[in-house]
Amino acid sequence: MDMSLIIGLIVIAIVVFYSVGIYNRLVSLRNRYQNAFAQIEVQLKRRYDLIPNLVETAKGYIKHERETLEAVIAARNTAAAGLAAAASDPGNAGKIQELAGSEDALMGALNRFNVVMEAYPDLKANQNMMQLSEELTATENKVAFARQAFNDQVMAYNTYRQSFPPVVFAGLFGHGSDASLLEFEDSEQIQEAPKVSF
Repeated sequence: MDMSLIIGLIVIAIVVFYSVGIYNRLVSLRNRYQNAFAQIEVQLKRRYDLIPNLVETAKGYIKHERETLEAVIAARNTAAAGLAAAASDPGNAGKIQELAGSEDALMGALNRFNVVMEAYPDLKANQNMMQLSEELTATENKVAFARQAFNDQVMAYNTYRQSFPPVVFAGLFGHGSDASLLEFEDSEQIQEAPKVSF
């Protein structure tokens, strides 16, 4: 055999094996962020299931606040639809942004609900309401942790996909665009340190 042919075959084999490694790493990283999104989905569904119970418990106490209760349920339903859409393709930036927007609207409705609830001490003291509120708070914390894990996996995927030489092969392997982070408006507010003045 000719020496240049052998060298050519070795170079081709190295390129093929390296390409296969890049493909496998891209698939692995995509699967990780999709799995992380599945954890967010579990927690958000749990929260969506708790909200109607919270509203039902409150109905007997705050009969004059029906508009607030209906706004919470409507926002919950919109967020659930956004979650279903995002769960079908967690890599789709538009669907992730739609979910983030509907979650922001739901958080706004829940905040208004909490303000209304403050005016009803009997409701706040209700054992069922206290338990539901605790479960909702615990679920909120789990959503925050799951969202952080998802965003970490998305960053790992995007960083690898954008680095050289994977960026050369990514489009060929069906990884043509970055995955989108899931950011809620409250995350921006939490990161700001409180300002204290005397």
